[in-house]
Amino acid sequence: MAIALRLEGRRFDQSIKASQSPRISMAAIIQVKPITDVPDMLRASAQPQDPDFYQNPYPFYARQHATHPAFFWEEYGHWCFADFKTVSLLLRDKRFGRDILHVASREEIGLPAPKPHVADFDLTEKHSLLNLEPPDHTRLRTLVNRAFVSRQVEQLRPRIRQLAHEMIDGFEGEDSVDLIKAFAAPIPAIIIAEMIGLPAEMAPQLLNWSNRMVTMYMYNVSRETELDANQAAADFTAYLREVIAERRKAPREDLLSHMLTTDRDGDVLDEDEVMSTAILLLNAGHEATVHTTGNGVKSILESGIDPKTLFVTPEQTEATVEECLRFDAPLHLFTRYALVDTELNGIPLRKGDVVGLMLGAANRDPARFAHADRFDPFRTDGANVSFGAGIHFCIGAPLARIELQESMKVLFERLPKLRIAEPPRYGNVYHFHGLERLMVSWK
Repeated sequence: MAIALRLEGRRFDQSIKASQSPRISMAAIIQVKPITDVPDMLRASAQPQDPDFYQNPYPFYARQHATHPAFFWEEYGHWCFADFKTVSLLLRDKRFGRDILHVASREEIGLPAPKPHVADFDLTEKHSLLNLEPPDHTRLRTLVNRAFVSRQVEQLRPRIRQLAHEMIDGFEGEDSVDLIKAFAAPIPAIIIAEMIGLPAEMAPQLLNWSNRMVTMYMYNVSRETELDANQAAADFTAYLREVIAERRKAPREDLLSHMLTTDRDGDVLDEDEVMSTAILLLNAGHEATVHTTGNGVKSILESGIDPKTLFVTPEQTEATVEECLRFDAPLHLFTRYALVDTELNGIPLRKGDVVGLMLGAANRDPARFAHADRFDPFRTDGANVSFGAGIHFCIGAPLARIELQESMKVLFERLPKLRIAEPPRYGNVYHFHGLERLMVSWK
């Protein structure tokens, strides 16, 4: 695939003060200054690893909406915001950011030193777009953004449809199948791999590395999990360094080659920047789509709505996908740091405090949506914050939406009698709200 990209905008200073390096691993984000002066009425408790909670967090959200949508989550030790209006504003509020070390040292806000045994994982996040703040974020995002704009990814619709048909061809003769493994996961993994310039047959290995790295975002992660995630990061990095070396010798028409060869006034990406960006795009480039496909198919099948009515026109297909994103979002908690001493909804926040943006809860805010807990692909008040907003709005959102529209349309056209074969179960990674398995049948 030919991807025409160019870096625009002025050259930014890449220097980072010694006291500010390395950057914080967002997988291990913690509230470093204990907060104790919280009224009891504003405290809330929900154990992220309790199956009753992560299988269905929506009753907890409903209680907070009905009482205090701004609350102090005991288990996480920081303030959280669950209403749609505040979450939308926080995503754009420049008083808050994904990084803190560009405005404070570790010593100033009491951040612990990096853990040596996760050094390989931390290296993959050091230059991650998801965690950077301007000007570093602006520089990197400008470089890769053009590959993901709507007019560019629109060209991928035929390839996505082709892959959807191929996946269904592979299991249609069976009596049942795990739709996550056989359909939801492979399609976006192959698409993003091909965009970056990696062979489609590497998709299963890329998924393995990605899934192991994502466990770092579990609540109260164990050392054993950290070691395994770090090994996955090390193996992923080693593989990419080999590919990068090959691309330096023989560039191709792909995003990886572009990142390696772009030069604006002597400003080029170094190998670690290219590696971090490629890993982020590969991991994030499929994670939300996999979860939304599984969650969305589950929502449709459980709603009792005839799927034939949901994909009859491009407009209705888009509306169906947007309702899937709203109703059962793929990401439920997004954290940011307070960059200055400030106040939010009457809550005093100190520089370095962590705040939690409850994306899944905001999407079910009854103050914003009529019948917020009802799956309604025909609603007229549709919206969602599932892809974020502001400078960290998901760069792959246009691609994810097209993948969801095309793959789900093909799925229900090919398998009109699709039904859930056994009770679905969500994975124990609360932040990333997605099904472990979705066993379905169609005969």
